[in-house]
Amino acid sequence: MIKYEIKNNTAVITLNRPDKRNALNSELVTLIKEKFSEAESDNSVKSIILTGEGKVFCAGADLEYLSKIKNNSAVENEKDSQSLTEMFLKIYNCKKPTIAAVNGAAIAGGCGLASVCDFIVASPSESKFGYSEVKIGFVPAIVSIFLLKKVGEGKAKQLMLSAEIIDGTVAYQIGLVNYLSENVLKEAFNLAEKLNANSVESMMMTKQMIHTISSMNVENAVNYCLRINVISRSTKDFEEGINKFLNK
Repeated sequence: MIKYEIKNNTAVITLNRPDKRNALNSELVTLIKEKFSEAESDNSVKSIILTGEGKVFCAGADLEYLSKIKNNSAVENEKDSQSLTEMFLKIYNCKKPTIAAVNGAAIAGGCGLASVCDFIVASPSESKFGYSEVKIGFVPAIVSIFLLKKVGEGKAKQLMLSAEIIDGTVAYQIGLVNYLSENVLKEAFNLAEKLNANSVESMMMTKQMIHTISSMNVENAVNYCLRINVISRSTKDFEEGINKFLNK
């Protein structure tokens, strides 16, 4: 259901249900959380790539899973929604840089999976993105805040209310996608290699800083960043980096 491997300090998490278009069910959701935790706690891992086996990244919720949801009790729906929330937050709050290598369609929850990653690499024409929930009377609720942060209110409304499917080129133009390539996984590894050359500690602090100050006013944000600046000066990575720079 999921494949996990480490290549050159990059953890590769591959959704492995190609016969189900890598669709999400409760078991896969749990496995995704577990593998991101594993990669985050592994000191040999500096970055993480999330991708899908076959020609689809993730088609959203599994049809069998959806059929069960309609018969769930309120308590069961609460528990299921909580599990999905934990998965998205696990990826979003992951201390290490995360890259979604979108090798095909990323629809509904699948698009949400991509949007919670720090970077999205996509094919100009083969990759597809869309939030189709409103077509079946559902609401793309849990993933909405992550899309909003990526593209802003106007584009988020456009995608979520229209339920339109856009290709990688359009997704790049609106700011959802960071990099375009005909070889998505290769480009993701190229990006990972660049990230892995940086200080892991500095990247983790920077990522946490960005998440924290995004909800602050300017004065509080500057004061918070001041503290981060002071802390970063006392790290081993900073000392080694400065010495290397000065000795060029």
